[in-house]
Amino acid sequence: RVGHVPSSLTLRQAGAIATTGLTAIQGIDDALHLKAGDTLIIHGASGGVGSLALQFAKLRGVRVLATATGEDGLAFAKQLGADAAVDGRHGDIAGGAHALAPGGVDAVLALAGGDALERCIDALRPGGQMAFPYGVEPEPRARAGVRSIRYNAIPGVKEFERLNSAITALKEFAVPIEAQFPLADAARAQERVEAGHIHGKIILQVR
Repeated sequence: RVGHVPSSLTLRQAGAIATTGLTAIQGIDDALHLKAGDTLIIHGASGGVGSLALQFAKLRGVRVLATATGEDGLAFAKQLGADAAVDGRHGDIAGGAHALAPGGVDAVLALAGGDALERCIDALRPGGQMAFPYGVEPEPRARAGVRSIRYNAIPGVKEFERLNSAITALKEFAVPIEAQFPLADAARAQERVEAGHIHGKIILQVR
């Protein structure tokens, strides 16, 4: 269940995305099976998984509406390649989705729960699909006509090889790291995580 560090990444970057990278690419490829021209809402696009899923979706030729929080979050998502971005708490998700896909979006990748996620799901076309990794709370409610896929990232040699291939294919692949803490300050790092509004990852330096 290991993989080589891609030549384009430092060990620090690779350590930051080993699990989130698998969750991101498997959501795009294996759960939703997205292809070029599809439309997607990534709800929680500025977080550790979302910031990577956004880049992998664009690599596959998918048109993406990103939800994030605050002007800085929206700018961050657009910088990573989002076709459009809307504030998940206060923005017009329905309007943003209609502008991207007047007939309804094809899919939602849900990386956060709550009322805003339900508004994202409302924007799906008939027969659309929604995927979310285990741990998203509250879980989205079941909808008639919407395929709901809950998944866990699967680690393995082949899985890391596929992740590395996608990373290599992205010439300007970004590994957003919000902050780094020494291992002795792990409690302070956890407090930072719980404070929220994180762009990318919080990492611990082991040595």
